[in-house]
Amino acid sequence: MGSDDNRVAISRARGLGSAKTGAGQWRWQRVTAVALVPLVVWSLASLIAVVGGGREAVVEWLAMPGAAIPMILLLIALFWHIALGLMVVAEDYLHRDGVRFAAVAVIQLGCMALGVTGVVAMVLALIA
Repeated sequence: MGSDDNRVAISRARGLGSAKTGAGQWRWQRVTAVALVPLVVWSLASLIAVVGGGREAVVEWLAMPGAAIPMILLLIALFWHIALGLMVVAEDYLHRDGVRFAAVAVIQLGCMALGVTGVVAMVLALIA
């Protein structure tokens, strides 16, 4: 590969730059990952503690604000983290713009729908 080839490649790359959105996604993915560690440990330990009491014990436990609020935070962090990770995969490996746009839209809407469903279920458990 000669120096002329290098200049052509550099000329093509100049001006493209980054989209300036990757750092924000990267940072939020790390924040949600750090938040998930204690929330997952707490939820597993709590569920193990109440699972012996059957369904009623679990529902009663989730109806308490001290359990419902961390569980809601877990759901938000979890589905946000999943969406960020899947969007990076779609953006990196789907090369057609239309397919990439559709995949990112499905990922965002799906994760949002699952997160909202979980939060609504928790709120209903608090009310009941």
